[in-house]
Amino acid sequence: MAILAVAGLLAPFLAEGGEASQEDFYQLVSIPAPEGAVMEVSAIELLPGKKLAVADRRGDIYVVENAYGVPDQEPKFTLFASGLHEPLGLAWKDGWLYATQRPELTRMKDEDGDGRADIFETVNDQWSIKGDYHEYAWGSRHDKDGNIWVALCLTGSSSSQDPYRGWCVRITPEGEMIPTASGLRSPGGIGFDRKGEVFYTDNQGLWNGSSSLKHLKPGSFQGNPNGNIWFDLASPAWERPPDPPFTDDGSRIATERENIPNFVPPAVVLPHGKLGQSPTGIACVEADGKFGPFDGQLMVGEQTFSEVQRIFLEEVNGVYQGAAFPFLKGFKSGNIAVRFDDEAGVLFVGGSDRGWGARGGQRFNLERVDFTGQTPFEIQEMRARPDGFELVFTAPVDPKTAGDPASYGMEAWTYLYRKAYGSPEVDQATPKITGATVAEDGKSVRLVIEGLVKGHVHQLTANGVRSAKGLPVWHPVAYYTLNEIPGS
Repeated sequence: MAILAVAGLLAPFLAEGGEASQEDFYQLVSIPAPEGAVMEVSAIELLPGKKLAVADRRGDIYVVENAYGVPDQEPKFTLFASGLHEPLGLAWKDGWLYATQRPELTRMKDEDGDGRADIFETVNDQWSIKGDYHEYAWGSRHDKDGNIWVALCLTGSSSSQDPYRGWCVRITPEGEMIPTASGLRSPGGIGFDRKGEVFYTDNQGLWNGSSSLKHLKPGSFQGNPNGNIWFDLASPAWERPPDPPFTDDGSRIATERENIPNFVPPAVVLPHGKLGQSPTGIACVEADGKFGPFDGQLMVGEQTFSEVQRIFLEEVNGVYQGAAFPFLKGFKSGNIAVRFDDEAGVLFVGGSDRGWGARGGQRFNLERVDFTGQTPFEIQEMRARPDGFELVFTAPVDPKTAGDPASYGMEAWTYLYRKAYGSPEVDQATPKITGATVAEDGKSVRLVIEGLVKGHVHQLTANGVRSAKGLPVWHPVAYYTLNEIPGS
């Protein structure tokens, strides 16, 4: 009730064209860790009874009560398990808590009801580790078939010195491991979209010109060839892809898609330095409007910038692509884990700054994001069209500004696809916006654009657009990865 009252008080201010702040729309609530605990949050799962399971990088798992009631209620932390090897995935199913840790997928249960796990079972341990600091294993929740997907980082983020490093595998309910995709480099999180398709975040580095969100299609090649040495061991149902050019100048992903079967391009590139540097966890919003007008979209954590970005996805010519938007900032440490509660309409976020600095400034964090009920004026969706893009806004637009091509700007570029670490922005283009037509409902605008470039990131700015109430767009920039042009 208090939040709704605040939202009502904000409405006149926003309607008069005042400058909005994040707190007008989304409020960050810190959930303090137990005194003396170092809780570098690495995974979050929802439990029955409005409880959370929270894992930390040091190997502990806590059950948290009253996380929804902070700050009015004190959170209660109970140590559920300890001694795990850097768990980076939690999943609850049928009374068992599953934890993906570096060497295995484990499930555990509190059999005697004292709040501590007393049964531990290895579900699968068929991948390998050397002890290298970078050999992370990121685990999903269960998919519709009961499988858990595990994204395995390369050794040292550059080579594959152990079986299946640089692969994604699935663990079935019976504990069988199924090699599923190759070409991963340095995953930072894994999750599902609203249709149950699996995506992971991969970080800038060798063969990754920039960080990105990628679609984990079974049988796919994700771009980094260093883990392909395990094809004979894996014996998957598809052939080893040919190697890309091992040259300093490299190639382009759009070019190599034509040469490498099953090469799935990044669904959404997250431009390095512009939209963060280290993308992490993935959470899909399905809250029936209780988190604003973003149902079906993905929330992606960002470790270095201490942020959460927003992703709109669509499928064009059988390939996923879409737009990335800046969204939430000001978190207290480097976000790693994100978990959305559809019923409550809240987002839980947690992380750590160990190993990589983070803008938040604190060593670790566990926070909750609440929607105030006040909807920001935003570009809700950005869809590709044969001759441009269609923008859908969260509120009716001012037809004069939104219908003026001069209210928008666009730049485009791509990245080198090469063995070297990262890439500058290359092949720059300046597509020309020649038309802007506002739909009858006043909430969408059709942009006609000359010079779209397949395979490029298209940066859209909408600085001149105003809502019907005179408000500027809260985040007037979007980055669309145009893997396919509709109709082509």
